[in-house]
Amino acid sequence: MPDAAGGIRITTTGGHTDTPGRTEGGCVKAIGDTSRIRGGGDSRSGGSGPDGGRGADEVTTTVPARLDRLPWSSWHWAVVVGLGTVWILDGLEVTLVGNIAGRLSEEGSGLDISAAQVTGLAAALYVAGACSGALVFGWLTERYGRKKLFMLTLAVYLAATALTALSFSSWWFFVFRFLTGFGIGGEYAAINSAVDELIPARYRGRVDLVINGSFWLGAVGGSLLSIPFLDTSLFAADVGWRLTFALGLVLGLAILLVRRNVPESPRWLIIHGRGREAEELVEDIETRVRKEKGEQLPPAGESITIRRRKATGFGDVARTVFSTYRSRAVLGLALFIGQAFLYNAITFGFGTILTTFFDVASGHTGYFFAVIAAGNFLGPLLLGKLFDTVGRRVMISGTYLLSGALLLVTAWLFEGGHLTANTLTACWSVVLFFASAGASSAYLTVSEIFPMETRAMAIAFFYAIGTAAGGISGPLIFAELTETGVVADTVLAFRIGAVLMCLAGLVAVLLAVPAERKSLEDIAAPLSAVTPERAGVPGVAGAAGRAGASGPAATGRVGGSGPAGAGGRS
Repeated sequence: MPDAAGGIRITTTGGHTDTPGRTEGGCVKAIGDTSRIRGGGDSRSGGSGPDGGRGADEVTTTVPARLDRLPWSSWHWAVVVGLGTVWILDGLEVTLVGNIAGRLSEEGSGLDISAAQVTGLAAALYVAGACSGALVFGWLTERYGRKKLFMLTLAVYLAATALTALSFSSWWFFVFRFLTGFGIGGEYAAINSAVDELIPARYRGRVDLVINGSFWLGAVGGSLLSIPFLDTSLFAADVGWRLTFALGLVLGLAILLVRRNVPESPRWLIIHGRGREAEELVEDIETRVRKEKGEQLPPAGESITIRRRKATGFGDVARTVFSTYRSRAVLGLALFIGQAFLYNAITFGFGTILTTFFDVASGHTGYFFAVIAAGNFLGPLLLGKLFDTVGRRVMISGTYLLSGALLLVTAWLFEGGHLTANTLTACWSVVLFFASAGASSAYLTVSEIFPMETRAMAIAFFYAIGTAAGGISGPLIFAELTETGVVADTVLAFRIGAVLMCLAGLVAVLLAVPAERKSLEDIAAPLSAVTPERAGVPGVAGAAGRAGASGPAATGRVGGSGPAGAGGRS
């Protein structure tokens, strides 16, 4: 049972409750070696007895509630800067490579490569790397922790970017484009998991949206910075494009310096048998926030009892996502595929459309893209707070339906010859203002609606699906339609993207989870959660503790009111 101070207690398999020690910082500290559990393991290792560390003991803790009750502080800003700014790197990477494709294909660039290979094969390898990296690093994130992996994935990105800048042959360029994508894909799984688990519940929606939307800040930077770097009066033809990659390397190193101070997720530590470490970490955060605000923190909410587990297998993840939470899986797939098709309907052909139908010089399309990218970033920035106040269902479905409807209107205006290059760009910017908020909410959704133990893998899976859908549909459908120079074909591309976005919005109307301002443990109970009445019984977890359980889910929370498991399953 939880103590009055809101700390943690460890219950051994024999049902005996350790004696709490002194009170410090509002939390009970255990004394002696009370963290020892059956088999000689300790709270740091998660146990090594006959159970393999799984089901060996239980912990009742208020750590999640204590994190969620914190006011916004400079510590949270450090988390956002250290973790969230990597999306700027992704936007910078993708945009710069697209913009330097022409230069790389020119004589004197230092590479024997064509523009089609840069935008085709190299882009496909980047996408393949991102999908692979998300899945590989997503699994490692669940097993070895958020911090180890978000440091490793950034290191992979930095090394691959530096080596891309040193490319001397096309094969070298292709290999390290794949590895750059591999690092970026891993970032999505590790970062979204960590951010959601460290940010207070009432801010989680807006923070997630702005972080994911910051991709477009990088896109704006890539569009504008490519202009001077590709100017041969400033840099030689074989130097300027290399400096664009060096720019990403410098920014990545700056992020690494900030990121090293971001801690491991206390939620992950608790579930993996490192409760004492989680307790000390949260106490330190509380002390810093209390000192900054100059006031006492509000009382912590409910406690939760969980049974420690060392790792979650692929089978558990698959059963949880696609069986226990199948309607949420349908929601995630719909949101990711819908936004991928809408974006490809616009971004895969925007340059060709401007040059073919409006005689815009190819060297000037970057300015138009910068305007579109700015609209993409402003959407999550200005609408993000509404996802925490108005609510997830209204805002997710609303942004999807509205952006889809506006793209249909744009298609009608384009077909009727009512648009110029400037007004078409304005229409695209308005469409993507809402679509970007919707697309960012897709990442928010899959990172918060599945249990703690499956979070990184769920993010990785849906990210891979969305990225693969975009990588396949872009060249096969939208590039073909927009490059024909026929108005009807371009209109068809717009309509395909718009209709799929609207369909995803309708799915959200029916299936979106009202997760606003709720603790992650209330949205989806951890697989290791134990029902209060079964706490202390060896090897027995509550319904929420089994991936394939049927019937009402138990959150394993202690001290709450209302039916157990409320909000734990759609």
